[in-house]
Amino acid sequence: MKLENDRLFVEIAEAGAEVTRIYDRNRGADLLWEADPKYWKRHSPVLFPNVGKTYRNTVLIDGTQYPTSQHGFARDSRFTCVCETEKKVSFLLSSSEETREVYPYSFELVVTYTLEEACLNVEWEVHNTGSSDMYFTIGGHPAFRFAEQEEKKSDYMLKFPGKESLEYILLNPAEGAADTSRTYTLALDNGTCPLTEEMFEKDALIFDGGQIEEVWICRKDGTPYVGMRCPGFPNFGIWSVKDAPFVCLEPWMGRCDDVGFDRELSEKPNVVRTAPGEVFRKGYTVIAG
Repeated sequence: MKLENDRLFVEIAEAGAEVTRIYDRNRGADLLWEADPKYWKRHSPVLFPNVGKTYRNTVLIDGTQYPTSQHGFARDSRFTCVCETEKKVSFLLSSSEETREVYPYSFELVVTYTLEEACLNVEWEVHNTGSSDMYFTIGGHPAFRFAEQEEKKSDYMLKFPGKESLEYILLNPAEGAADTSRTYTLALDNGTCPLTEEMFEKDALIFDGGQIEEVWICRKDGTPYVGMRCPGFPNFGIWSVKDAPFVCLEPWMGRCDDVGFDRELSEKPNVVRTAPGEVFRKGYTVIAG
């Protein structure tokens, strides 16, 4: 599926309802990572019904343990296009016997992309079609590539408008779960910090507490390259791979489990609860600089 206007050209696949290309006509450059498996085989997966890993790759729901996969099954599922116009497209994933083997709830997940000038708006709708409360986490994982082939992380910086510093935690590498025993400070200079390889030596940086509502990838001289607005998200991740020419900006409604979390999914911090018949809506915006 394709969306386009005078500024952006966007391609989205039915596989995972994943955006596979964002081309900036003004710059003559692709903003989205091309999924080169040398570094990372994805572009911008939808994370549902879990963000990141659950502790020991299981989740407890109403007393039953279910197996989970990292970032959930939506990114590897085939969606159906249910709406397509020149500037808007929507995709649907419904629960099935297969999904209920690992996630017992009945649901409909609708992912909508809308093009508006230099912005791509992303909206999720989660419909609880079952008869009991439904619990989940959901997130975005877009990877933004650097403009030129030879550019590196050191050619860019991150900008967090209005922020003086940010607090983050890291993953426990053995567990793939969040280590909350230590908090780190990301010092900022006029809201900015250099983008470096060293930032990601221990995987993703995890920001809790709704700290990030807007973030930009900028060139070293401060020129905006690509940005994201995501008000109202309690969690946010920033991630890359060693020497990879991209960085992921990840708005999350909930996140991976903490190390040792073995309680009911309903007790998980920042888990989303949707009552029977209710619809959860949330979204974020990608902006070409």
